[in-house]
Amino acid sequence: MLSKEQIEEIREHLNKSQNPIFFFDNDCDGLMAFILLRRYIGRGKGVAIKSFPELDESYIRKIEEFNADYVFILDKPQVSKKFIDEVKQKNLPIVWIDHHDIEINLEFLNEKNVSYYNPVFSKQKSGEPTSYIAYNIAGNKKDLWLALSGCVADNFLPEFLGEVTKQYPELFSKSINSAFEILYETEFGKLIMMLSFALKDRTSNVVSMINILFTANSPFDILKEDEKNFKINKRYQQVSAVYSKLLEKAKIVARSPRKVIFFQYGGELSLSADLANELSYRFPGKVIIVAYIKGAIANVSVRGRVNVREITLKAINQIEDATGGGHEHATGAKLKVEDLPRFKEFFEREVERRS
Repeated sequence: MLSKEQIEEIREHLNKSQNPIFFFDNDCDGLMAFILLRRYIGRGKGVAIKSFPELDESYIRKIEEFNADYVFILDKPQVSKKFIDEVKQKNLPIVWIDHHDIEINLEFLNEKNVSYYNPVFSKQKSGEPTSYIAYNIAGNKKDLWLALSGCVADNFLPEFLGEVTKQYPELFSKSINSAFEILYETEFGKLIMMLSFALKDRTSNVVSMINILFTANSPFDILKEDEKNFKINKRYQQVSAVYSKLLEKAKIVARSPRKVIFFQYGGELSLSADLANELSYRFPGKVIIVAYIKGAIANVSVRGRVNVREITLKAINQIEDATGGGHEHATGAKLKVEDLPRFKEFFEREVERRS
């Protein structure tokens, strides 16, 4: 976990900012980190980062559009040098909060305008989700359910789980053994999936969803179907229909005796991370690789009990223009479609060698 001094430093940055912009990773952990910090200071604009694998210079226009005086980056392990340089030219401070285990570009951290915080590099070398860090910064007990949503989505059970289950017992099962059990077996998990799928919508609807979260008092403000959150529920149903069909197809593949399960698909929706997460829960003994194909590029999500981060990094080092990284048991990669067979074969060899 971040030190008390680091938490206080971040609070000082937040309180100093008058019109901050928050760039957050396009998942529930990143979203909740933003919501928690925004509810804490009551000001600022949020922008979901849809570029992969890094926050690139195309987002500079958002800083200009909102006339921001502070830049916060949440749950994003990679940021382009050009983005850092252009923010520096505008003489704006960057507060970058992350929890991924990555090789840090020391050149970035030596920039006077960049303040970087990551529990992976603390004395404990922990890796709590960004939403967990954001909750510790904001410290509002009323927001525990929001923090739990981000943590569970990132496969992490925080110490305050019991407080939320006591407050909303009807949304949880009687016994909880894992974060993904909450995600895939309970009503609280449905809430998280609703928010995750709502992020996969047009910008105006994402903004509408974020505005609802600014003032939501409980999970029921999202789960109930009413006029206010009609768009969230509608999007959930739309994406769920596509997701369920893909999941059933992927399950057929996953039932094979192979140790490495490879599933690829195309279309308008990028659901590789969602599919990989659920497949890893349903088939815990497998290494899961889900590739989303769009044009000549494949976005790949990998999950597994072996050190898939180490294997992923080795694989992309051997493939031209491939990028990626992540956590020990959950990674992402971006590569050319033509290189997918090499990526898959490398994993199969490595997993077999380590078995």
